[in-house]
Amino acid sequence: MATTDSPPSTTPLILFPGPSSFQPHSPPSQQPPQHPPPQPPQQPPPFSLRNRPKVRLTTEFDSDSSVFFHKVSSKLFDGLAKLKLSFSNSSKGEVADPQVSFVSKNFSVDYDVGDGNALFRGFVDVGPNLKFKAAHDLKNNGKNETYRPQIGLVHKELGLFTRNFSAQYYFKEKNTVVNGSVHVSSRMQLRVSRNSKAQQGEVTLAANLSDPGYQVELASAVPSIGLPKATLKFPCGEVSVEEKEDEEVKKILSLNGIVKGSVLNGLCTALYKDENLNLRYSYKDEEMSFIPSISLPSNAVTFAFKRRFGPSDKLSYWYNFDSNYWSTVYKHTAGKDYKFKAGYDSEIRLSWASLWVGDESGKAKTAPMKMKLQFMLQVPQDDVKSSVLMFRVKKRWDI
Repeated sequence: MATTDSPPSTTPLILFPGPSSFQPHSPPSQQPPQHPPPQPPQQPPPFSLRNRPKVRLTTEFDSDSSVFFHKVSSKLFDGLAKLKLSFSNSSKGEVADPQVSFVSKNFSVDYDVGDGNALFRGFVDVGPNLKFKAAHDLKNNGKNETYRPQIGLVHKELGLFTRNFSAQYYFKEKNTVVNGSVHVSSRMQLRVSRNSKAQQGEVTLAANLSDPGYQVELASAVPSIGLPKATLKFPCGEVSVEEKEDEEVKKILSLNGIVKGSVLNGLCTALYKDENLNLRYSYKDEEMSFIPSISLPSNAVTFAFKRRFGPSDKLSYWYNFDSNYWSTVYKHTAGKDYKFKAGYDSEIRLSWASLWVGDESGKAKTAPMKMKLQFMLQVPQDDVKSSVLMFRVKKRWDI
């Protein structure tokens, strides 16, 4: 059986009908994106309100003196310096005591406008342990003529400070004050001071003993006028012996000292000075304080008592057995910004009451609305009609 092979077909193989997607073709014409021309950066105006330094204005008024006190300050050069203006005025509008100050880290100027006087102060760190200080006070002389600095060294005060040495020269008094110290050994130190105008000085030798907390000091005046003063310091106090002059006896030895110790969960203190002994005991816990004291040889006895009734209420009482004078104070607080006090003093026969808005010892910026208020009522026991109501207000504005 014979087979015949057919010749291979020459027809091309077509995978996809139509034009081939692999054939190259020209991309559609696109226009490049149009960008607006860059705008030059806008320069802020040299005197823009946004860039000006912040100004702080503080005003204080006291009804007792009827005087307003104003202070204006502003920080300059990113806080490197401060410019201050202060003045006061009465209820009639009269301005008094105007002063202008410029303060920086190493230099300051205080100018009194009324007196035409300026005080210059400055210092510079010469090294890590060396500081140079200078001050110059510009004043009017006795003939009311303006003082003009002359060429040369015109500072009224010059100072040189190091870790163990200091020297200050005052041009007006023509006086030099020198202080210095040096460690003679690991446990001994020598201190020297000298005042050239008074022609006096002092030399002190201090030695630390082997036990911690114990120290012996010998101090002698220069020029020497007697025996040196000896002082022994220990953990619970110190005792000193020195030579003094007396009217009857030319020279006597005087003993002074103080000793403290814990007794019955309290602190007992004995102070002996100028032949008088004061004994004081103090006991204090979270609710009560008890402080009696007696002075010898006068036998004067005083007694103080404080009682806290809660976190907001406190009563204080003080009595002198020798004079029969006594005083009492009641205090009530509401947070840290509100405080009320009332009391009586038998020695001056006066009743009083006071109200604070804002921390009594704080600044106006921490008070509510940056304003501190104080009202005080004083009622004399012998003349109620002469009672006085006083107030003080202090307000701060940040502009």
